Amino acid sequence: MSVDCAVFTVIGAGGFIGRALVAWLESEGHVVHPITRGSLPALLATRRATGHVIDCVGLTGDFRVRPLDTADAHVGLVARCLAGLRFESFLLLSSTRVYARANTATEDAVLLAQPSDPADLYNVTKLAGEALCLADPRPTVRVVRLSNVYGIEMPAATFLGQVLGEGRLKGSVLFQQGPLSAKDYVSISAIVRSLPSIAMRGQHRLYNVAAGANTSHAAIAARLCELTGWGASFDPTATTFICPQIDTRRLTAEFGPLTSSLLADLPTLLNLARDPPCSPLMKAKAA
Repeated sequence: MSVDCAVFTVIGAGGFIGRALVAWLESEGHVVHPITRGSLPALLATRRATGHVIDCVGLTGDFRVRPLDTADAHVGLVARCLAGLRFESFLLLSSTRVYARANTATEDAVLLAQPSDPADLYNVTKLAGEALCLADPRPTVRVVRLSNVYGIEMPAATFLGQVLGEGRLKGSVLFQQGPLSAKDYVSISAIVRSLPSIAMRGQHRLYNVAAGANTSHAAIAARLCELTGWGASFDPTATTFICPQIDTRRLTAEFGPLTSSLLADLPTLLNLARDPPCSPLMKAKAA
């Protein structure tokens, strides 16, 4: 997915995805303006050209206790950017979590939410931000729905971050969901390689960016035991949660398939946790 050198503005550059994206873009020779939520008001005030804007801002693990901040990050900030920035393209990072109540995970699926359920606040606000982008008449305003992103220095609050953190601390992991539970996982390297191409050349307004196949908790537990000797058990009262398989045909047809395998990358996540925040594929490129 090679792209010509260009100007990028990365909003949320201090976060997990934002940091990796800035590093990748700079390594490819692009001009990059890293923006945090704190420096965004100054950017909006200058009205300078921002090139291709990628909005990486979002709240994940703490959205339930910070509902107003969640709404501002997922909706208010998006509105301010669309209204106030001079850009060539604008790409909002959303999440495949919006498919939680859906039967299929295609970009055109009709999605359900329950506003009275606190767990749905994340999805409702993400969908509102998506709706703002997709209602914008400019064809270069786009949305990507990312599946569960993993990589070195991933947030401890994520499922996989919690699992690896508990294993390192205790030498064993107690899974709070059943062994048949399964999610789609995609590496940070695959993400940062695909986003610039989508931002600059995407022919659609909305893309799923995912591995396209689920990995079960049982498979993760078995791989961790094989690699580390940790014990792994499952709470007998835990429920089973299986994410719908994410449809990636739109992305694959336009840009080719993503290369990502959580089980293959687990040794790197375990052994190189103190290295700079780049993924196995990015390390291979650097070598």
